[in-house]
Amino acid sequence: MSSKKQNALAGLSLFSEFTGAELESFCLLTESVEVKKGECIVRQDEHGDSMFVLQKGTADVIHRAKGKRIELARLGPGDFFGELALVDEGPRSADVEALEDCTLIAIPQSVIRALAGVYPSAAFKLLVAVGRVLVARMRKGNQKYIDSLLLSSMGKD
Repeated sequence: MSSKKQNALAGLSLFSEFTGAELESFCLLTESVEVKKGECIVRQDEHGDSMFVLQKGTADVIHRAKGKRIELARLGPGDFFGELALVDEGPRSADVEALEDCTLIAIPQSVIRALAGVYPSAAFKLLVAVGRVLVARMRKGNQKYIDSLLLSSMGKD
């Protein structure tokens, strides 16, 4: 097992509550993925069964609709994406493109199930940490929506 991988993940908030044994098992279950600058990591509308943690590099999250390209987020080390695939094997909601060479940790549904079998508390900790980030993203999105409604209603007076 790569202690480099374990050390890198230990510093991320997503894994901050893991014990050393839990993190070691998690690292044994996951694979590192190398992606070159300019490559698409996941594609909008494709089905997925894995989330990814960006260990090294930067990437853009891009939604495409009606011929337009909308940048939703810029991701850096410690950020993750594709988490909905852990719950729902539906289509991806956006492309994620590498802006530079990236190292990612792929976390398929099967890893969460395997981790839950050996360290149920670790699987729970990971899903709670993912949930916290999702809630923060929702709050931010809700505030942007409310702000846009307020701005548009101010123009109607």
